[in-house]
Amino acid sequence: MIPKLTYNTLILAMLACCYAIQGHAQATNSRSKSQKAVDVSCGAIVSHCSNSAMKAYRSYGLGQFIHWGIYSLPGNEWKGHRYNGASERIRTWNDASAPNHWTMTYDNLYKQFDPLNFDAGQWAKQAKKMGARYMIFTAKNQDGFALWPTKFSAYQVMNTPFNRDIVGEIVNAYTAEGIDVFLSFSIRDWRNPNYMTKKPVTAAEKTKFNHFLAFTKNQILELLDSYPKIKGVWFDGTDDESWMLAYQYFYQLEKDIRLKYPQIIIGLVFENDKYRNQYTDVQASLMGDYVQRWERRLPYDINCVKGKDWEALISITPQDLGYVRNWSGKYIKTTNDIIRLLMRTVAMNGNFVLNFGPDGTGEMHPEEDKIAAELAGWMTINREAVYGTKHAADFGMNEYGYFTQKEKDLYLTIFNRPVDNIVRISTPRIHKNILLSAQLLSDSTPLKLKQVDMGVALDKNMYYDILLPVQQESIRPFVIKIKLEN
Repeated sequence: MIPKLTYNTLILAMLACCYAIQGHAQATNSRSKSQKAVDVSCGAIVSHCSNSAMKAYRSYGLGQFIHWGIYSLPGNEWKGHRYNGASERIRTWNDASAPNHWTMTYDNLYKQFDPLNFDAGQWAKQAKKMGARYMIFTAKNQDGFALWPTKFSAYQVMNTPFNRDIVGEIVNAYTAEGIDVFLSFSIRDWRNPNYMTKKPVTAAEKTKFNHFLAFTKNQILELLDSYPKIKGVWFDGTDDESWMLAYQYFYQLEKDIRLKYPQIIIGLVFENDKYRNQYTDVQASLMGDYVQRWERRLPYDINCVKGKDWEALISITPQDLGYVRNWSGKYIKTTNDIIRLLMRTVAMNGNFVLNFGPDGTGEMHPEEDKIAAELAGWMTINREAVYGTKHAADFGMNEYGYFTQKEKDLYLTIFNRPVDNIVRISTPRIHKNILLSAQLLSDSTPLKLKQVDMGVALDKNMYYDILLPVQQESIRPFVIKIKLEN
């Protein structure tokens, strides 16, 4: 009998969370169902786009995120002091464990940034082998440091010993490997003197924040103008009150961006409506092109995503996205953990994005290299079950693994192998799915398949048994490919 609660399912339970719009958004979205005349000025601009860019996005399956910048130099610790928060947020270190004058120290680390081992081509080749179809790179994180030669700030890569356009090298290298590039840009900027978290009230505060808004617009448009090969922008740091109340400003900015760059994909956290609904507006229309807020967690089931395009950003360590020098004491996800999360995501119509945090020299962590290589081996054999597949609506949750589907090809990725080597599949009779044949995806070995009568009165399902070869062994999840007649 298959165990109902395994170690891997515990990991999924910790990561699973059903998406809910919080606070006022819940009330207004519920109200909008009965009050259709609610004012939606500065609401959703594109609720469900079907242009070529979004069609490609929906077929990616697997992506890579790279968090890299000044925070990669300390690597979660500094001169005997260890930071306990997420590594990419180390500039905010201000408790009793922080070194003296830490903020000043951090803001001057750019003078030491000289990653001589950085090779964008090598990173891109590794991602290609791993099976990534797109990647997201931190052009600017919340510390405000720009990894491109921006004209609007001196706090940027050309004023470091490295003195190279890192964003440009990333875009060119990954594009050359056939991997689409998105740039991550943080609106929140801890270092910018004109940024504030709270609502600007006085005339001086409003002037100050308006300077910041102009600065932000300049940098976003500069990125889009400078790197025309990019496919999208992944926004971060937009949940402060000051930004939420500037909805007219960024509503117009998004309109301007979409007019000039109609194929650019924009994540939903860029915008909110005047009721502070950030994910969907008051009429429940999606704000942006896709849901990017599944960070280090997954939806509980397909119903949680409500038909929206979405992606999951998953780290290898429990919480860190940037480089961590010392991984001791942290649970490190195994390759099988990651494959399980990947297939669960794709089975719910999402894209799975695996995060990497290189060190200050430009090298990946050895464990990241190991996982990338092992995932590459699995994807080489099983990518057909990932790319361009969707939720298999007629085949629900089961105790063996996850279904994905592409037209008449059904894929079942097995994580929990039955002790009797019989995989039993059920499908509702009303859908009249007929399973014609089955084989191992790894080597096309045919598998015996037969329909079975369970003898249960008023049973609304049909059942098929697939017999696994006794001698077939694997240290990784494996995929059964099934042909359907429907």
